Amino acid sequence: MGVFIGKAAERSGVKVPTIRYYEEIGLLRPTDRSGSNRRLFDADDLNRLGFIRHARELGFQIGSIRQLLDLQDQPGQSCASIDAIATERLGEVRARIGALRALEAELERMLESCSHGVVGDCRVIDALSPGQKGEG
Repeated sequence: MGVFIGKAAERSGVKVPTIRYYEEIGLLRPTDRSGSNRRLFDADDLNRLGFIRHARELGFQIGSIRQLLDLQDQPGQSCASIDAIATERLGEVRARIGALRALEAELERMLESCSHGVVGDCRVIDALSPGQKGEG
């Protein structure tokens, strides 16, 4: 016997509207229904929800998660496709880290040039103002 959607949300850490959305877009298979036509989620459904939640926490997009789930359903296949998806995500993360490091360096430069005086002489305000050096 399965659990209703509220309990599935509680156990999986995925909110009810999100579970409905995942059903709607086909990430979750259609669930069994109770006599009163309420959705029933079994252990496999809860595991799948947990997989999706964790993949989303790692920043995987819905399309990639769909591919991973399809591959998960074919346990005899090579891991090459899964590795490629994870490698692509790692590249995205590394690019984001690079952008954040550049942002950090720019903010540090702005603060280092600050005299901590009055706003009218503030180098941070100058650096952020249109027409100033570094405007992109």
